[in-house]
Amino acid sequence: MPELFGVPVVVLLGQIMLGLINGSFYAVLSLGLAIIFGMLNVINFAHGALYMMGAFVTWILLSTVGINYWAALIVAPLVVGLFGVVIERLALRHLYKVDHLYSLLFTFGLALALEGLFRYIYGSAGKPYPVPEQLTGVFKLGFMILPIYRAWVIVAALSVCLLVWLVIEKTRLGAWLRAATENPSLVTAFGINVPLMVTLTYGFCVGLAGFAGVLAAPIYQVSPGMGSSLIIVVFAVVVIGGLGSVGGSILTGLSLGVIEGLTKTFYPSASTIVIFVVMAIVLIIRPAGLFGREA
Repeated sequence: MPELFGVPVVVLLGQIMLGLINGSFYAVLSLGLAIIFGMLNVINFAHGALYMMGAFVTWILLSTVGINYWAALIVAPLVVGLFGVVIERLALRHLYKVDHLYSLLFTFGLALALEGLFRYIYGSAGKPYPVPEQLTGVFKLGFMILPIYRAWVIVAALSVCLLVWLVIEKTRLGAWLRAATENPSLVTAFGINVPLMVTLTYGFCVGLAGFAGVLAAPIYQVSPGMGSSLIIVVFAVVVIGGLGSVGGSILTGLSLGVIEGLTKTFYPSASTIVIFVVMAIVLIIRPAGLFGREA
């Protein structure tokens, strides 16, 4: 069996594939965080809790209403997005013009409240969610056996990320959103309802977290703590890519997922900290992040 740096190539390729799966979740979650910060100047610490909420909504839809996975891919992000719209209307819009610390404290408190609420209602034990029948089975790739569902997660996550990037960077709507960030008064003068656009943007971004929660439900146990265990890593991804950089968050999320996977192969004990080591190095060399704009 051929080896690379003393590790069988089969094992190496398998870890890269697993890293892409984790990186897909990092990319979708960090994408929403990057847009929220770049356009709303809000450090949304509740993003992990909203990801958890998306997974729970998916589980509740199946267990109590009988709505299957494919419908949940639409319904759960809409539910989470509407919840985000309410939060933005009632609270966040009052924090845009004050120090970022206030939005961070509010969203951190919201995350704790949501996690506590779901733990009180459903307990701490994880809830299983079955893989949809159409996505059961495996692909035999030669170097590994890849479950079809995990391949679907990579394709679905990357497709959504690419679509969002195209909308933000290549369409008139994206131009309006970027302009509203830089000069909201000017955009308002052109007859565009900037407050409504900001509200819908926040709702859409937290809907992305809900979408990631739907994808995660058949892979991980649906539990109240699933978001808190991920949000710190996702924030590190956003910082490395550059706060507010849409493309940077996607590329960094995927890359760091692969780096994390390779670290598990060569030095397993460092796999839990490698992303933070990379973040420290990047911040020393380039404080604005790899793709961020220097102040």
